[in-house]
Amino acid sequence: MPTEKTLRPADHETELRDSGLRVTAARLAVLEVVTRQQHADADDVLQATRAALGSVSVQAVYDVLNTLTEHGLLRRIEPAGHPARYERRLGDNHHHVVCRSCGAVADIDCAVGHAPCLTPSGDNGFRIDTAEVTYWGLCPACAH
Repeated sequence: MPTEKTLRPADHETELRDSGLRVTAARLAVLEVVTRQQHADADDVLQATRAALGSVSVQAVYDVLNTLTEHGLLRRIEPAGHPARYERRLGDNHHHVVCRSCGAVADIDCAVGHAPCLTPSGDNGFRIDTAEVTYWGLCPACAH
């Protein structure tokens, strides 16, 4: 998959079709918004999608976010105490750092290599394929 920085609208159409999804204006707009605004929450996506399309319902944007997440075109992260965020960086099992003050979110590469990149002390019979780690602290702007 191309990186989020190299994706163009035509690529979004191909991604949708390759995932078995119809190409719609709302899906294209949401993909473009999240490509440009990594870690956007649903309200940010809604506002930017409305700016791009003129009008779209709240429910339509939530439906698109859910569909794109279910089909692996978006990743949903849910930092404790914060709204869900969406990103296009997929398939590399990276982690996140969240500012305790302003809620800013940034990516952190996996500390130990390939997924799940952390070895639990036991698996309780589960076949583990992903580890999600959230680091907490203060971003550079809030630390001053």
